[in-house]
Amino acid sequence: MERFHEVIRIIDVNLITSLVPLIFVIILIEAFFKNRFKTKQVLNLVRWIIVFYAIVTMIQFLIRITVFSEESAFLNRATGPYWWSYWLMFIGAAILPFTLLYKKLFSKAFYILFIAIFMKIGMYFERFVIIVTSFHRDYASDNERFDLSNYLIIGFLMLILQGFILAIILLGIFELIERKKCSQ
Repeated sequence: MERFHEVIRIIDVNLITSLVPLIFVIILIEAFFKNRFKTKQVLNLVRWIIVFYAIVTMIQFLIRITVFSEESAFLNRATGPYWWSYWLMFIGAAILPFTLLYKKLFSKAFYILFIAIFMKIGMYFERFVIIVTSFHRDYASDNERFDLSNYLIIGFLMLILQGFILAIILLGIFELIERKKCSQ
């Protein structure tokens, strides 16, 4: 179970968190180069990645809550003082991705972007809180505040760069597949 959790964490960190910039780059490429690249096929692949990831994480969640119920904090979080934010994160990560199985919804790039944002809404809110509280720390020196904000900005820029690189790689792969089909 720990290895399974580690694999999911690696996929989450390296692929799922960079879906928002990846989809945004695909939308921009489609806007500037109308029907030049295989953006629809890349978005379809991203849709299936989102759905598959939601299935796997839901299975992991159900296993953890049933088998390891004493270690799970689900009931405390779902009924505690911030229950609304926990349910927002849960619905965004566990239920909304399955709406991509409907043809009317998955054909819209901005809806896929919406789903990608809501899948990781908890992470974005957590980073927002960290950034805002780092700006308002009265007890830290200016150097400490500057280093923390630089670290967060560099992490954000790396996330955008990772999404951009993944978008270019996926577009390149689909273009190579199309050229191979045309040459045969």
